[in-house]
Amino acid sequence: MQPEVVEALASRFRLHRLDQVADKEALLSEVGPHVRGLAVGAQTPVDAKIFDRLPRLEIVSNFGVGYDTIDAKEAGRRGIIVTNTPDVLTDEVADLALGLLLSTVRQIPQADRYLRAGKWPTKPYPLTSTLRERKVGILGLGRIGHAIARRLQGFDVAIHYHGRSRQSDVAYAYHATLLDLARAVDVLMVVAPGGAGTEGMVNAEVLAALGPDGIVINVARGTVIDEPALIDALRSGTIHSAGLDVFAKEPQVPQELIDVERAVLLPHVGSASVHTRRAMGRLVVDNLVSWFDGKGPLTPVAETPWSRRA
Repeated sequence: MQPEVVEALASRFRLHRLDQVADKEALLSEVGPHVRGLAVGAQTPVDAKIFDRLPRLEIVSNFGVGYDTIDAKEAGRRGIIVTNTPDVLTDEVADLALGLLLSTVRQIPQADRYLRAGKWPTKPYPLTSTLRERKVGILGLGRIGHAIARRLQGFDVAIHYHGRSRQSDVAYAYHATLLDLARAVDVLMVVAPGGAGTEGMVNAEVLAALGPDGIVINVARGTVIDEPALIDALRSGTIHSAGLDVFAKEPQVPQELIDVERAVLLPHVGSASVHTRRAMGRLVVDNLVSWFDGKGPLTPVAETPWSRRA
């Protein structure tokens, strides 16, 4: 958690820092029976075992829009509210997604390394791929997916999407299955949430359907892509290239991916600007303050809906 978040929480609540003690079990045993609210980082596992240790827990405020590390269904079953930080990071992640796409298509990092290595005087950098005449498929047309689509419109590319259902208010081409989407496009933008329901859904068959000019961009969760299958597809030329901001086991990145010259790899920086992280932190605090002021949560997740009580 950022210092501003910690300071804001400490000014309003009695704050216990599980992340700063050597003996976490001892602290949980001491304060667990009294804890009513939990502020967690985006990759912090929160499951039934934690809920058992916090019998008075009312709310979990998550720093991040993704909350696949929290067992939200179990929280809902126990009457515990889970909140996340949507909207405040949508534009930042969408901007990064487009930057990652352009960097991958035009090989911007590779060209930068080429110049720095002093190779330009020897010969020009090789010609690259292009966005011209490409069809872009978005896996997960939620808030961030919509923001990415709006930005893509400025590049005059055809936009397709796949999700749980067709959205009646958009004109983009809908595909009922991910495989159908992959067959129709040559760029796949992965913006689907993580979790068991999406794990490994971008698999070898989907990658093969993209074809040898296919490009995969992932700004969602690393688990959505079958990482070994992606490595094989890149090595064999089954697809052209990949731009990844997320990985299956962060911060460890497979050496096989690092060794692929046609992959652009970022250290999960989609929302990592000072402006956006501050806004996310404020929303973590505001959710807790609103809850304990009796006003209800500001941004509850779908598994723990909230109806304002009289």
